[in-house]
Amino acid sequence: MNAQTGEIILRICLAVALSAVIGCERSLKLHSAGLRTFMIMAVASCATMLTEQMLQFGEISTNGGQGGIYVLSAAVLVAGASISVHALFRNARNRIQGLTTSAALWGCCIIGLACGAGFYMIGVFAAAMLLLSLTMMPWMEDFLREHSKRFEIHLELEESSYLREFITTLRRLGLKIDDIELNRSYRESKLSVYSIALSIESPELKKYKSHREIIEALSSLKYVLHIEEM
Repeated sequence: MNAQTGEIILRICLAVALSAVIGCERSLKLHSAGLRTFMIMAVASCATMLTEQMLQFGEISTNGGQGGIYVLSAAVLVAGASISVHALFRNARNRIQGLTTSAALWGCCIIGLACGAGFYMIGVFAAAMLLLSLTMMPWMEDFLREHSKRFEIHLELEESSYLREFITTLRRLGLKIDDIELNRSYRESKLSVYSIALSIESPELKKYKSHREIIEALSSLKYVLHIEEM
């Protein structure tokens, strides 16, 4: 095995290893794009970069392929973004899900390109930061969400006639309704289901009550079948 072959194997194996770590994290959280999807994206982008270097220079470049025009690699980035968009979907509560996985999938494509170009440090550091953002940052998002004066709820009422009474209760508590939408995904169930965006206007609520405590208080209303933060 010559040096060129060894370099090719090293770059592809590194792309596989880095993408596998990120893919495992997504798989453990039961996301639609998991281990195999991330590995395939990274290998495809890495192989594209290697192929492009071979076509332009006749060999695998060791200096990152400076001076080359990487049309195929640019196309891979666009294709990767297009594939990533398909990881997005709307759930029954009319919320977009899969955005983080979609962005991570596209990021994994870029990591594959970096490995294929021989930029090992960029690939490893980018993968580490991507994994860090996926594993360590959710707790910060939860903290910021819990202390935000704006939040959204998923509400299920026995009958739509109770909506007026529920709105009156919200206003008495010092909550402002920013938006309210009937969720038609539940129309076959004969339930009155709404998505409601709220703002906390009462100084006392802002200072002493968390979203969880507000929702617990609203859930005690006799006509509320189910309520939770979105």
